[in-house]
Amino acid sequence: MEKVEVKDLLEAGVHFGHLTRKWDPNMAPYIYMERNGIHIINLYKTAAKIQETSEALHKIAASGKKILFVATKKQAKDIVAEKAGAVNMPYITERWPGGMLTNFVTIRKAVKKMAMIDRMKKDGTFNSLSKKERLQVDRQRAKLEKNLGSISDMTRLPGALFVVDIKREHIAIKEAQKLNIPIFAMVDTNSDPREVDYLIPANDDASKSINKILSVVTSAVADGLAERKSEKAERDAKSEKSPAAKKEVKAEKKAEVVAPVATNEEE
Repeated sequence: MEKVEVKDLLEAGVHFGHLTRKWDPNMAPYIYMERNGIHIINLYKTAAKIQETSEALHKIAASGKKILFVATKKQAKDIVAEKAGAVNMPYITERWPGGMLTNFVTIRKAVKKMAMIDRMKKDGTFNSLSKKERLQVDRQRAKLEKNLGSISDMTRLPGALFVVDIKREHIAIKEAQKLNIPIFAMVDTNSDPREVDYLIPANDDASKSINKILSVVTSAVADGLAERKSEKAERDAKSEKSPAAKKEVKAEKKAEVVAPVATNEEE
């Protein structure tokens, strides 16, 4: 797992919180000081929380469950899409679809509709439609792709949520809480850390800070996936060996039976 240095967090501006008048008192344990009317986050505590979060996400990824990344704010969208996409995890960077988790069956139907349109284009059914109908279907496909394309591989509820800015993504937080899905998040000084299960006290407004935290987090996820892959390869190798081992045992037993028979004949 990637080691986090306080110096790197400092350079990325992870320590800058919100204006003191906008703070949430529950973030007090993670605030180091106040400077020029802005709260400064204690980066030693941030580093410790990153380690704790990374270990938990590593386990979830190694278990084969998906982690859904959520960030719809402008400065986080592209970073989340790039980092989550690199480790093959689903993500939401456009508007959060209401009922995304609590009404997952309906969301899956919309994703299947997207796949159905793709099949229509492959088998030629699409070309049999009128020009107006084709245009409508294309628009529908584009809209679905924009909102749900990044979760098309998510066939069941995620094993966890990773959120950037819990105040902005409060609907996603509420849905995950209802379903007891573990919530991981970057939490700034203006948010309530009690809303999440694993928090990383950090500046969730600067793209440099978001990039730094997401790099470490997705690195832990990648390690978890690699561990799962190697364990699967080991299991497959063992299962391949076992029939051969059985054959060897049978051959040995046969040889033991044949040997005494041969000696009797000699006598």
